[in-house]
Amino acid sequence: MGRILAIDYGVKRIGLAVTDEMQMIAFGLTTIATTEIFAFLSDYITKEKVELILVGEPKQMDNTASESEVYIKPFLEKLAEKFPAIPIKRHDERFTSKMAFQTMIDSGLKKKQRKNKALIDEISATIILQSYLSIV
Repeated sequence: MGRILAIDYGVKRIGLAVTDEMQMIAFGLTTIATTEIFAFLSDYITKEKVELILVGEPKQMDNTASESEVYIKPFLEKLAEKFPAIPIKRHDERFTSKMAFQTMIDSGLKKKQRKNKALIDEISATIILQSYLSIV
């Protein structure tokens, strides 16, 4: 089995999370500048077997697409072009940033540490992935 790689897309930063090889546990990988994502993914995918790429799907409360979807669509097209052998799925990411922030509070991080937006993105990707794993 290969890993599942989750992406929390942002215009400035992208949070990444992966599963173990048995696809049972999700854990944060890193946060990458959006401009560097394809170089990072190319390197990562040559080193690790990735079976699926899971991209967060931001939605409004009424289930319609979020405004940020206009930025994600071109990213998805390029992702599919660069890695045609790896399927791409979407997964609802509503409230993941709030859940990530609450996770930081619950784990005892100081106020200054909680301002680390890169960490929030990585935790958000982990929450997206864990949510996906709980339904498959």
